[in-house]
Amino acid sequence: MSLAASPDRETGAARAAIAARFERLPLSRWHVTVRVIIGVVTFFEAFDQLLIAYAMPELRQEWSLSTASSALVLTIGSIGMLIGALFSGRMADRIGRVKVIALCIGVSGVASLALAASTGPTPFMLLRFVQGLAIGGEVPVAATFISEITRSLGRGRFVLLYELVFPAGLTIGALCAAWIVPALGWRWMYALAALPGLLAVLVQRKVPESPRWLADRGRMREAEATMALIEAKVEAATGAPLPDAPPDAPAAPATPPDARTVAPATAAERAATGIRGLFTGRYRRRTLVLGALWFTGYFVNYGISSWLPTIYGSRFHLGLADALLYSTVTSVAGLLGCLVAALTVDRVGRRRIFALFLGGTAATLLVLAALGARTPVQVLVWTSLAAVCFFGSNICLYLYTPELYPTRMRALGCSVGGALNRLGVILGPLIVGAVYAGGTGLSAVFVTLGAVALAGALTAALFAEETTDRPLEEVSP
Repeated sequence: MSLAASPDRETGAARAAIAARFERLPLSRWHVTVRVIIGVVTFFEAFDQLLIAYAMPELRQEWSLSTASSALVLTIGSIGMLIGALFSGRMADRIGRVKVIALCIGVSGVASLALAASTGPTPFMLLRFVQGLAIGGEVPVAATFISEITRSLGRGRFVLLYELVFPAGLTIGALCAAWIVPALGWRWMYALAALPGLLAVLVQRKVPESPRWLADRGRMREAEATMALIEAKVEAATGAPLPDAPPDAPAAPATPPDARTVAPATAAERAATGIRGLFTGRYRRRTLVLGALWFTGYFVNYGISSWLPTIYGSRFHLGLADALLYSTVTSVAGLLGCLVAALTVDRVGRRRIFALFLGGTAATLLVLAALGARTPVQVLVWTSLAAVCFFGSNICLYLYTPELYPTRMRALGCSVGGALNRLGVILGPLIVGAVYAGGTGLSAVFVTLGAVALAGALTAALFAEETTDRPLEEVSP
């Protein structure tokens, strides 16, 4: 027994040392460089993800798609993203974060090129599914990686300024589509989206593997060498010696610094791993709360964004260019909400951000429903206000989720969150489409979306745990 325990103690000490060394690293040009490389990858994954909404008006006309067929084309990629998210987390916890990120961006680029050459709805949907596997796999693993290379102080601002690339990708994609689709057609958008597949090579060459993951897998020499390389790059970037690691910064303290709010970890929690581990001890509540927040936030997000161009065209008889322009304004408003969240999350706290922003989403959508959603300008104004809120809340999930799980199952936890995100992305457009096609009016659509947002706000206010400025190993032993 003692012979087996010794390596475990050594591994735990190594993990604690890596965590303490990250805590002493000041944010530097090296962090920004890595954030930019991974951020560009995530940017184009977001760019790809929203293209279908802007291509849909032309696809419906070109292939004579019914409302039901349109809904299937919209959601098949999200089904792929759900499956990709589930598998990528397990893969990233086993073979590494960087390998999975590079693989996903390569597959996504090839799929985009093939989509541009699609000749009918069947091959298009098959390729959308494959592309969805890659996009759903990359995004949660990238969020995991960025969290693992960042110290606790100011982590919210740093991570969310990286995560801004995702809504920025959505926004730039919307702007490009609003111009390119009417002028050149939808195929040119997918051809353009294929170019970033070349970034897979850059990621493999320039981004080091997570030392936290290497240490957790028992690869101590690689973890030490990678950590030393990162420290040397940070020291060169700052032009000053690094501060000493804090002597009292263990990776998983037996007695948390605030015992009134954080209970010591049980033996079962410290051994928790895999899917079962996500539902062990404190992680059970976290998984359920995160699942509710991911689902409700993205149900509302895609319930609105996927159908807005079609609603503007079929309900208010706007031309294609105007319908896409109105939808783009809402996406730009969402980017503003993400920026507000990034700049305030470390001061306001994660739990309050979720409760306030999802509550604001519910309020604005219910007001729009009460007003009757009678004009396109009315829909534009109130959905844009709602987008400020639900984009701001949703982006915080990419910060919050990695904080709530230990390294050994962090990517898996993020991927489960990503899968529930996809479930919301699938059901949101389907249910909105069903309510809209049912002839009950737009008010019923916005009441449905407002009620879902309200459920998310109440979940956050009552059950979410605060993690601001706490080391990862303290939050999740």
